[in-house]
Amino acid sequence: MKNTSTEIIFLVEEDLEGGYTAKALGESIFTQADDISSLKEMLRDAVRCHFPDEANRPKAIRLHIVRDEVIAS
Repeated sequence: MKNTSTEIIFLVEEDLEGGYTAKALGESIFTQADDISSLKEMLRDAVRCHFPDEANRPKAIRLHIVRDEVIAS
């Protein structure tokens, strides 16, 4: 089956225990890393493993980074 999407989107969140987690929207891909740079490499690797056939692999990985911040009122 050919993947018609040219990109895959990941929801990236700061982990409460430190680092970052990333979950693909619409695919069963999840990974985590200590910093954003490492997370990007982990995501590339995870996408390559999930889509071993390059013809079916999304051409771009989009990161939707969510960050919660609390400030005093």
